[in-house]
Amino acid sequence: MTDQSVTHATFSLERSYPVPPARVFAAWADPDAKARWFAGPGSEGHELDFRIGGREVNRGRHEDGGTLTFESVYHDIVPNERIVYASALHAGQTLATVSLTTVEFVPAGDGGTRLHLTEQATFLDGHEQPQWREQGTREWLAALDAELLRPNGPE
Repeated sequence: MTDQSVTHATFSLERSYPVPPARVFAAWADPDAKARWFAGPGSEGHELDFRIGGREVNRGRHEDGGTLTFESVYHDIVPNERIVYASALHAGQTLATVSLTTVEFVPAGDGGTRLHLTEQATFLDGHEQPQWREQGTREWLAALDAELLRPNGPE
């Protein structure tokens, strides 16, 4: 018999970017830009259909060599303001995490953007830990910063 467990966690992150909300939003919506900062160099495949009902799939490998598949469905998109999506993370064929994420793009007084991200997640059977997910999310928000500052970044 396998031990079954469920851990619920919610975290919120805020980040400032020195570009307007339209540029930050574009980095989420453009498949090439999103692949660079979200999927990263170790990705084995990234697909993005950025529309309500559209899917995003990112495939890669865990440090132990096992496959990881992160799949999202977009439920709400308000251009330059808000994105809401539900995601599932599979380790091989095993469902590890299911989550709901809301990303808000708020204009800052200096012409930049305050990004607010809130994730509510269910972690199943110890396959992933809340602190791992939060750390990974911090890392890809930092990669988004680098994407926004690169020459010819998303418009």
